[in-house]
Amino acid sequence: MEQDHFTTNSTFKRDLEPEDMLRVIFDYASKIANERLLDNVLMLMADMGREMIVSDRCTVWLLDTQKNELWSKVAHGLDEIRIPSTAGLVGYAVTNDQAVFIHDAYTNEEYKTYLQNGAIRTDQQTGYRTKALMVIPFRNSQGEIMGAYQAINKLTASEQFSDKDMEYLTLASSYAGKSLESALLTMEIEETQKEIIFRMGEIGESRSKETGNHVKRVAEYSYLLALELGMSPDEAELLKMASPMHDIGKVAIPDAVLNKPGKLTEDEFKLMQNHTLIGYNLLRNSTRHILKTAAVVAYEHHEKWNGRGYPRGIKGEEIHIYGRITAIADVFDALGSDRVYKKAWELDRILQLFQEERGEHFDPDVVDAFFKQLPAILRVREQYSDEALANPIETNT
Repeated sequence: MEQDHFTTNSTFKRDLEPEDMLRVIFDYASKIANERLLDNVLMLMADMGREMIVSDRCTVWLLDTQKNELWSKVAHGLDEIRIPSTAGLVGYAVTNDQAVFIHDAYTNEEYKTYLQNGAIRTDQQTGYRTKALMVIPFRNSQGEIMGAYQAINKLTASEQFSDKDMEYLTLASSYAGKSLESALLTMEIEETQKEIIFRMGEIGESRSKETGNHVKRVAEYSYLLALELGMSPDEAELLKMASPMHDIGKVAIPDAVLNKPGKLTEDEFKLMQNHTLIGYNLLRNSTRHILKTAAVVAYEHHEKWNGRGYPRGIKGEEIHIYGRITAIADVFDALGSDRVYKKAWELDRILQLFQEERGEHFDPDVVDAFFKQLPAILRVREQYSDEALANPIETNT
């Protein structure tokens, strides 16, 4: 039996007074203007719409024209949803460029087919009881429909949306189109920047006949370790984006040294060490946050906790945490991979070395984080394995 949402909620709310409505609009407009992440903009949009019209749920849908789907990262009480662009009441509204609001999803005849395939079906899966529904499409600056607001269940005593609610949500929809278009553009620029950085990292590896999957693995390992060490998801993501550049300085190391199959001479090893300084100098003058982070990683990922690393021989917490994390991520992947001068180590041998080098080569806290995240790290190694690639051989780290 379906649960009637309103039989369990005897406390009704009141519509906002004009001054309260202005407060909500100004409050959210300020938050949205300062937000760059699309997911967060969607959440703020949904929250704003829900408060403006006093609804139980509000969802902001975006139209994915390439997949012919409507998707929402934010649906109050639910995870990401993807549906065909013509499905449900929101699909009807977007396809027909028509705002719709109904009083009861279970008694409405005009949109019965859309409701049965949309809200009613969802209710059957979740136990929720949809009553009032309102959907309003919104557009981008070119006038193209890019999504829709959907509000469910009015929380006032009338339990029905009004013309005034339609007016308010239409206002929110107009603002949503412009704000989401800006967020999508920012996201596209940042994704392009990430791609360029990753490709630059691959250049350094490919010159030494290392695979692009090496930098992918190091990036993913670094992300997992950063989270385990208590970094915020944003900072962990920053390190993940920057770490593929750790060996960019190899672009200036001669092939004869870079790809030498045997042990390097003392002079050759000093030349190899220069890749850290070269990478740092390539990146350090950038004003971009990602590249400045990458400069730190390139400079310090071969430093050691005991001060016996290079290029500066700094020790302990003098080494930036980004360098300490990338160090263990890079070494784990290097030891576990075939290279010109050695065969891949067995996992047990690597783990034994890490225990021995805890407090010597590696930060003890980072080693502990590594062992806690080992199952996830091994899944990443499997996911980005080089086995399917034609030339899996890698070289001097």
